[in-house]
Amino acid sequence: MSSRRVLLFWSIGVIAYVIAVFHRQSLGVAGLEAAARLGVASSGLAMLAMLQLLVYAAMQIPVGMLVDRFGSKRMLITGAAVMSCGQLVFALGDDLLLAVTGRMLIGAGDAMTFISVIRMINLWFPARRNPLLVQLTGLLGQLGAVVSAVPLIHSLHEYGWTATFLGAAGIGVAAVLMLAAVLRDRRPEPGAREPVLRAAWAQPGTRLGMWTHAATQSSAAAFLLLWGYPFLVESQHQTPAAAGVLLTTTTLVGMVCGPPLGYLAGRFPLRRSWMVLTVIGGTAAAWTAVLLWPGRAPLWLLVVLVVVLASNGPGSMIGFDYARTFNPAARIGVATGIVNGGGFVASMAVIALVGVLLDATGGDYRAALAVQYPVWVLGAVQVLRYRVKARRLLAQLEERLGEVGGGEHAALGAQPVK
Repeated sequence: MSSRRVLLFWSIGVIAYVIAVFHRQSLGVAGLEAAARLGVASSGLAMLAMLQLLVYAAMQIPVGMLVDRFGSKRMLITGAAVMSCGQLVFALGDDLLLAVTGRMLIGAGDAMTFISVIRMINLWFPARRNPLLVQLTGLLGQLGAVVSAVPLIHSLHEYGWTATFLGAAGIGVAAVLMLAAVLRDRRPEPGAREPVLRAAWAQPGTRLGMWTHAATQSSAAAFLLLWGYPFLVESQHQTPAAAGVLLTTTTLVGMVCGPPLGYLAGRFPLRRSWMVLTVIGGTAAAWTAVLLWPGRAPLWLLVVLVVVLASNGPGSMIGFDYARTFNPAARIGVATGIVNGGGFVASMAVIALVGVLLDATGGDYRAALAVQYPVWVLGAVQVLRYRVKARRLLAQLEERLGEVGGGEHAALGAQPVK
């Protein structure tokens, strides 16, 4: 295909991802309204988000295998249709069971979207452009988070619950029609299929990517998907409008951070893990300052927090670049699924534990949000651990290729991962 057609189809995939992010994060700003409508406490509200992420995370590896087999177009259409059904159920449901069903459907459809777009990038674009395009995909996808913040808050207050989420379901139907009419796919290559899951998991670079995604994404995901809005309103006494602006700031700054980080990851691939560790350390430091501040944190410190959290999304995208580096195209879907699933398992755990601790402590956000520290420590340790294993594997590859002769290893780019 021509470059223009490739860019067109990638753009269509990005639009589908924007809509998926909108569906995913629509609960975040509706948390207080959902609690009142459904009659649930913090732990019940956390269960809604947790089950959505549980379905998303559990489906990552199966979806990765399916997209390797059936291609991106079919999976994107299926995902958009399932999310639209989920929003319809969520709009009409007025009890916890229907709300859970709706959020689980949204999680299932969401799981099919990002992996499908990443596969398109890996198959259609040169390797040197992959990190930047992945970052651009994540960046543009966050436009869905922007729409799910202030505009969705306004719609809830102006038109009510049912009309707002029926409108969200209509957006999903429009996505299905767009994908079916415009998108074209590159068919998976036929041939014998190796046990791709085992092969992808055996690569230390895949697990390096998984822990990268888990350690960098979980804090911002928990903040944006559920707990950021209640924390800012109930604990920090911000107005709903100010809380919406802060959430939107996180998204917009993340969109600015993404392309430079993607460029640096492509330009300096041997320094990717140091970028990851910097993101983890900066996030932990910003939360520490807010949680230890006596009383209500000043607005400038909350702005610092949301700006630092904005680096989490772009930092987590480095994990997908590790998956691409260490896996061939035939199993890139399942490797991406492993990386993405790890990040959302960590996010789900943080969201659930914050809800449980809020109920146990009578709404003490400081104690509840401290649950993030073990995730950061474990993630940083595992990144360092699998970086060593990845470096050892590539050193062995260099040695074997060197024995063959001719300096062919240099052409393959087999260098230590730092």
